[in-house]
Amino acid sequence: MTLILASTSPIRGTMLANAGVAFEAEAPGVDESAIKAGFDGDDAALTVALAEAKAAAVSSRKPDAMVIGSDSLVSVAGRRFDKPADRGGAADHLRFFSGKTMVLTSAVALVKDGKTVWSHADRADLKVRTLSEPFIKDYLDADWPEVSYCVGVFRLEGPGVQLFDNIEGDHFTILGMPLLPLLGALRAEGMLPS
Repeated sequence: MTLILASTSPIRGTMLANAGVAFEAEAPGVDESAIKAGFDGDDAALTVALAEAKAAAVSSRKPDAMVIGSDSLVSVAGRRFDKPADRGGAADHLRFFSGKTMVLTSAVALVKDGKTVWSHADRADLKVRTLSEPFIKDYLDADWPEVSYCVGVFRLEGPGVQLFDNIEGDHFTILGMPLLPLLGALRAEGMLPS
């Protein structure tokens, strides 16, 4: 059975490839804003709903495949953030994050024949240090536009690690996909050797 990642995210693809998982990647083409607009649950439930929607969209086109969907959300001081629209928006996000705790929730789901067979959400807490205006400018000079694709305006595997004083949570969850639970689920589904 073919395994498909319903994402064109380079980091999610790299995580799977580095773990030795053979997969194909396909863009899901899901309107995330429509799902978010009508949702009144917590961040974990919303990230699972988004991951499932992405996987289901690809599953509808590839019914004989096992499809992985994944998504991440960032909340700071009770406010959910989307990816910044532009560099000015990114700077505004960083100013808001300064000195606060960023709650990053990532979820992953497996869908086969349009039905969710497994899903999981995980949370990490990232304490953002107090960020100066010169730091924000230099940081965006160094890592823009790469961080424009990141909901928290950071790549932990790059200069974004400098945003934080303390991080509590799983490394893979922070990168955008709870990998260890996913690998376990793939083994349970017979997609990986046990």
